[in-house]
Amino acid sequence: MEVTKVLDAKGLACPMPIVKTRKAINELDSGQILEIHVTDKGAKNDLSAWAKSGGHELIKQEEEAEVLKFWIKKG
Repeated sequence: MEVTKVLDAKGLACPMPIVKTRKAINELDSGQILEIHVTDKGAKNDLSAWAKSGGHELIKQEEEAEVLKFWIKKG
């Protein structure tokens, strides 16, 4: 998996991780991958729902030392 861009949204509360993710993904071409790092636990549901509603694909998500990581492929 080749990541095109990494977004550091650690320490931000809802809705800022989604706002920053939307801005970052708009800078990518279709098929490119955005890696997002967040600490807001609510982002787990928010980002997966946002990706689906926007026609993007949530490829993977994992938690590592209180940081949630998501990989979203732009639709």
